[in-house]
Amino acid sequence: MKFNLQVLSMAAALALGAGSVAAQSVTIRVANQGDSLSMDPHSLNESLQLSVTGNVYEPLVGRNKDLSLAPMLATSWKQTSPTVWRFELRQGVQFHDGSPFTADDVLFSFKRTQMDGSDMKSYTNDFKEVRKINDHVVEIETKTPFPILPDVVSLVYIMSKKWCEANQAVGPVDRRKGIENAASFRANGTGPWRLRERQPNVRTTFSRNGNYWGKNESNATDIIYTPIGNDATRVAALLSGEVDVMEPVPVQDIERVNSSPNTRAITGPELRTIFLGFDQKRDELLYSSVKGKNPFKDKRVRQAFYQAIDIDGIKKTVMRGASNPSALLVGPGINGFQPDMKRLPYDVEAAKKLMADAGYGNGFEVSMNCPNDRYVNDARICQAVAANLARINVKINLQAETKGTYFPKILRRDTAFYMLGWTPSTYDSHNALNALVACVDDKGAGQFNLGAYCNPKVDELTKKIQAETDKNKRNAMIREAFEIHAGDVGHIPLHQQSLAWGVSKKVQLVQLADNFMPFKWMSIAK
Repeated sequence: MKFNLQVLSMAAALALGAGSVAAQSVTIRVANQGDSLSMDPHSLNESLQLSVTGNVYEPLVGRNKDLSLAPMLATSWKQTSPTVWRFELRQGVQFHDGSPFTADDVLFSFKRTQMDGSDMKSYTNDFKEVRKINDHVVEIETKTPFPILPDVVSLVYIMSKKWCEANQAVGPVDRRKGIENAASFRANGTGPWRLRERQPNVRTTFSRNGNYWGKNESNATDIIYTPIGNDATRVAALLSGEVDVMEPVPVQDIERVNSSPNTRAITGPELRTIFLGFDQKRDELLYSSVKGKNPFKDKRVRQAFYQAIDIDGIKKTVMRGASNPSALLVGPGINGFQPDMKRLPYDVEAAKKLMADAGYGNGFEVSMNCPNDRYVNDARICQAVAANLARINVKINLQAETKGTYFPKILRRDTAFYMLGWTPSTYDSHNALNALVACVDDKGAGQFNLGAYCNPKVDELTKKIQAETDKNKRNAMIREAFEIHAGDVGHIPLHQQSLAWGVSKKVQLVQLADNFMPFKWMSIAK
């Protein structure tokens, strides 16, 4: 797999050796449209939160600048049998409080991901046992062969068992219930940055970890992260020099940012797919004018919604060309992507007929949940979808809200119709099938299948895909699973959005296609 990698060249005046830091304080100011909702790395499986906390915490296996696998807290790994992986742990690593990193922390962290309140269950739901061989060797035994396990654990961050026990944070708290604990506001990782100050939705400050085991290529001593939800304010902060890096740049402002003598927009394809989901489980649809039944259980209604959406119109008018309409829940750059699979055609008349055939010729009313500060133009996309659906007599009551209230609501499945975005953390289709499409169980399968779509044949294929090592056979099974899901109209794929970061010309950084922003690869000329 080849991924897009863009590196901003720094001003020639910057002359620093790799990893060296200037004697004076150097601060890089980063802004985003939203905040990390918690400092707990297991409480929310959201890429922004994992990107932010990934500067403080680390996994056993991480990523290089080209997104290939890199040794982190594990120095090596190998399969000792089809269902057993052995990890050699890095020695001499300390948590930020000075306590040593050992196998006990690995066992504790993997167990923590399966506790109530964890949003990371889908990463470890096929683990049978995690064993300590000695202080610096662990084995993970899986229920079935799992050849991509090192990719799967790349976003499972390791926490200090001792620190969590001392701070009453043995288990993650449930964001769906709005509960917090010490790990929500404080952090004790092994990463290149320490959490110095946390003011949720205001400012989070990170300081360089002077005892970091690895190379921190940044010349910064501090990173100040500020959420700025308003697009115009965020752009103004970049252009005025109040912030050094920000994302996303609104698509309508990319040219303006590039026209400034001091800034530029760094753009590229993103691996995230934006899609819509329906409640297909309840017998009576929530927040709807339909009583006593659930129209989304009827494939004809789901297909009518799909075919009523003018995806090319959304690309042109809402995204201003900065999107790639998709037929699947994964896009280019993800292993198993099927480039020849096509979307259902936009056809309002066909959609009207489907609605009439299903007994809803006069339409119905239903609420739609969307964030307004998470994805590129998220609320505007939902407004366009609502306008499209009005053509088939569906009245959408749009509930667009900040992700701080949106995520807890939809993650507890308190929704009838919703928007979600997904970047497979393994860069493999199995991740999307297991998390978004699999029938929901209490172990983590289908954890983000919020509308409870379920087809046992897809589940059977997903399990076989996990274990298959033959690339051609595996790809054929991935294709079959996606074809079944598309035939069922299990979800409505919309598009892959494009990355657009606004960056001071003084800054050198690496833009990753998964939209993660490692501060250790970010420097600034002063």
